[in-house]
Amino acid sequence: MMQLSGLFRYPVKSVRGHSLAGAMVEQRGIAGDRRWMLIDANGRFLTRRQFPDMALLDVTAGDDHIVFDHPRRGRCEAAIPGGDAETTTASVWRDTLLVQLGNPAANAFLTAALGRPVRLAYQPDDSLRPIDPAWSRPGEHVSLADGFPLLVTTEASLAALNERLATPVTMAHFRPSIVIAGAEPWAEDRWRHIRIGGAILRIAKPCSRCIIVTQQPLTGERLDGNEPLTTLRAMGHAGTGGVMFGQNAIPDRTGVIRVGDEVEVLEEGAGNV
Repeated sequence: MMQLSGLFRYPVKSVRGHSLAGAMVEQRGIAGDRRWMLIDANGRFLTRRQFPDMALLDVTAGDDHIVFDHPRRGRCEAAIPGGDAETTTASVWRDTLLVQLGNPAANAFLTAALGRPVRLAYQPDDSLRPIDPAWSRPGEHVSLADGFPLLVTTEASLAALNERLATPVTMAHFRPSIVIAGAEPWAEDRWRHIRIGGAILRIAKPCSRCIIVTQQPLTGERLDGNEPLTTLRAMGHAGTGGVMFGQNAIPDRTGVIRVGDEVEVLEEGAGNV
């Protein structure tokens, strides 16, 4: 039997996340996932691709705030902006959306921690960012994640990859939302619909991996030899969109999921890499 073995939320885009015992799967992903991001003076989003030291920032989420921890700068709390907060437009890849500002203390803390001017931005509930229509249905939207509400990986595929690596990597390198145990290696490439707890997920497309997976999750330091991207490519897990690991997913039915829930494959298809 396949089970949900890992559930993760990343409150701030490209900053550390944490495991959860259970969570509500909403239309735009795990509740509270990637509703915050760091932006520059032009409103452009920042990630560990350009600034790997973002990996040093830890973050925990409360009901109405988040708390940053940095090994040298200490701790800083940022409240979710209210309805009268300053707003601006920000960009995530080719998308432009309205975000809220209003955390000057957090801006100063993050600027000092990263050594460059940054602002903390929040995506309010009414700021909807459509998913790429090539892979979605009308009305489906996403948080500040790169492109899709959820990322599904399996323990077996990670184990198969690590068998080929001189230095094994952890699942944290791939920043998944959902980790599944009990599947065959690379079985997720054939899934089209799965059920976990109260949620039904539609598998949209493979996840193209970037330089972040070559970085140590807690420090941002690079691994040797561009691994695990080089080995994934050699294993045939690459397509026109790049090197792949895991599958992007969109909720067809929202609901609560919990670690230990049975995972049921509702529909399969041809390999999806």
